[in-house]
Amino acid sequence: MTKQININKTVRFGGGLPPLIIAGPCVIETEDITLHTARRLKEICSKVGLPLLFKSSYDKANRTSITSFRGPGMEKGLRILSDIRESLDLPVISDVHSVGEVKPASEALDVLQIPAFLCRQTDLVTAASETGKPVNIKKGQFLAPWDVKNIIEKFRSTGNENIIITERGVSFGYNNLVVDFRAIPIMRSFGYPVVFDVTHSLQLPGGQGTSSGGQRQFAPHFMRAATAVGIDGLFMEVHPEPDKALCDGPNMIPLDELESLLRAVKKISETIKES
Repeated sequence: MTKQININKTVRFGGGLPPLIIAGPCVIETEDITLHTARRLKEICSKVGLPLLFKSSYDKANRTSITSFRGPGMEKGLRILSDIRESLDLPVISDVHSVGEVKPASEALDVLQIPAFLCRQTDLVTAASETGKPVNIKKGQFLAPWDVKNIIEKFRSTGNENIIITERGVSFGYNNLVVDFRAIPIMRSFGYPVVFDVTHSLQLPGGQGTSSGGQRQFAPHFMRAATAVGIDGLFMEVHPEPDKALCDGPNMIPLDELESLLRAVKKISETIKES
């Protein structure tokens, strides 16, 4: 059994509770799109009966090309996320990329997220931990699942136990990722909640030359498979019109398709708990 994490007064997960849904557009494109998506996600998750943590990045620092869209930046992005948090009574999460971002981000966000390529940055991990807030650390595409134990020990060194680990696939050859589902029970054995990143596991890094490709058609299969293996949460990027998205469109899930997918997730989750 994994540790239960309290995100705010109403949202908690881990410890055998229903899976948390971490979802939202890859990056903040406009305030209207972000707010619309957050509102619809709250409606969908409420209908299905699964807890929601809204995610969107204020800055995508790791981009394929210098011309790739990065987002509105920290100041404006955190203001938009803070407004969503207050107006919709919805917890929010976003990426931090440097120690200097941690303090202002922690004042606006309920959960901090450390991107996969930064998961071993000791100063960043400990600075995020020192906030006392829950922190989602994405496992690097270059790490074995048992290597995560070292990250957990770094994080816990400050006394904060609110760590979440996210699996997002492993690099396999050029422009490709694979998912080894053995990683999920291995990492859960360390005692902390493990989330499966559906859409980034389907990314083809740099697969379109100046941007990443993706295979969103396999998202339903990955969602069902990870839930059946046993996870504490699912991470997925969604967009009203993925083909028009400014970032990671090929692997994002259309917002209108999400409800039926989450209903399947809930059924599988309930079934494996009964077995």
